[in-house]
Amino acid sequence: MPTNVPNFKRRPIIGVMGSHSNPHIKRSRQVGQWIAKAGFHLLTGGGAGVMGAVSKSFVEVTDRSGLALAIVPCISSDTEHSPVLGYPNPWVELPIYTHLERGLEPIDNTNSRNNINVLTSTVLIFLPGGEGTESEARLAVRYGTPCIAFLRFRDEIPGLPDSIIVESNFTYIQKFVHASL
Repeated sequence: MPTNVPNFKRRPIIGVMGSHSNPHIKRSRQVGQWIAKAGFHLLTGGGAGVMGAVSKSFVEVTDRSGLALAIVPCISSDTEHSPVLGYPNPWVELPIYTHLERGLEPIDNTNSRNNINVLTSTVLIFLPGGEGTESEARLAVRYGTPCIAFLRFRDEIPGLPDSIIVESNFTYIQKFVHASL
């Protein structure tokens, strides 16, 4: 770890995974603002929906010290690797471009950026989502990444592994993150 970099401080990276189409504004805002105020970095997949809403809420916090990071997927072809249309969203401060796909395939697909999302995060918070979010949840269990789901009902992520805690009270989400660091 560099020690000669001015003001360098290693900060936990809180990954927030969820729907690419539905922003779940209230929960996304609550999570994004809290992560920023707590001094953590935010990691998302860089798209719209939850990813955009949580990133927007995060960067709108003044005097924060963390960055909004994103693992950006691409459209793969034999000749070209281009970011998926709409990625990264305008609130991402540090996009990490990859040659990897969005991650809607089975979890053992090594061509999915979901592996990087899960392995880069210190702790993961899941919000409602679909196949991609389910894939990330299964990977979190596989890799042993601490995670919790901020849901009203378990079925807000179809196929969510039983071992992942579901909580609707945000105070418990905060306590879980702090206890996992």
